[in-house]
Amino acid sequence: MNSDETTSPDLEVRAVFGYASDRGLRRDQNEDSLIAADPVFAVADGMGGHEAGEVASSICVRTLGDAPFVGEHLPEVSASDLQLLLREADAGIREATGGRAGTTLTGAVLVRDDAGRPCWLVFNVGDSRTYRLTNGLLEQITVDHSEVQELVDMGQITPDEALIHPRRHVVTRALGTGSDTEADYWLIPVEPGDRLLVCSDGLTGEVSDGQLQQILSSVANPQDACAAMVEAALRSGGRDNVTVLVIYVEGSLTGSVPAVATLPGAADSGGAPGNAG
Repeated sequence: MNSDETTSPDLEVRAVFGYASDRGLRRDQNEDSLIAADPVFAVADGMGGHEAGEVASSICVRTLGDAPFVGEHLPEVSASDLQLLLREADAGIREATGGRAGTTLTGAVLVRDDAGRPCWLVFNVGDSRTYRLTNGLLEQITVDHSEVQELVDMGQITPDEALIHPRRHVVTRALGTGSDTEADYWLIPVEPGDRLLVCSDGLTGEVSDGQLQQILSSVANPQDACAAMVEAALRSGGRDNVTVLVIYVEGSLTGSVPAVATLPGAADSGGAPGNAG
């Protein structure tokens, strides 16, 4: 676990973030990876088992980490730019694993829109999720690409039934495997006080949105919030790997804050993304 806090000398803005990952109580290894390297914050949940999933998620976040805009001050990055990166990641995973493995991916890039305003460019492939807490209300920004979400959308099951459905872990889109690899994108203005949560389904499969809202609303430090969420997931059964990334935005936001974090023990400790094992 780790956290980072940096201050921009010319903007009087603070961005504080924390992250945590746990293998869980029933898995032999952790196939999740994450990147927290301004302006990119993302979580990838590998699928494939016996290290293949770990390879897939790691390739995914490292492709993002090699993007030319990493470390850039409020870059003008579009959904099309991200789409090219994700296609590169998809090709890299297929080459490395022979189609044996894939990964979900979700997160946000802190960008500047056409009018120069700071925005979150949120993206998602699969059933990992990105949430935003604004004015005390938790909103799930992303929409799961999963069989149970399709059933919910068709009105065949309720959201509560989806939580215990036997096919709740079957995704309909992923990078590195299958025929549908396209991400969905959302461009959302950044508001001072925003609290962003990016997580794998090992968290949301165990902890309700109500609990997540309570933790994000009441815990002042994002690292403590991450620790509390992982603990809650383990108490509820810890049936999957759990990875959590939380970003708090404080102050009057007119620009980005340079901040880089890597997981302890990552292969590259110089600011590159790492596997969450």
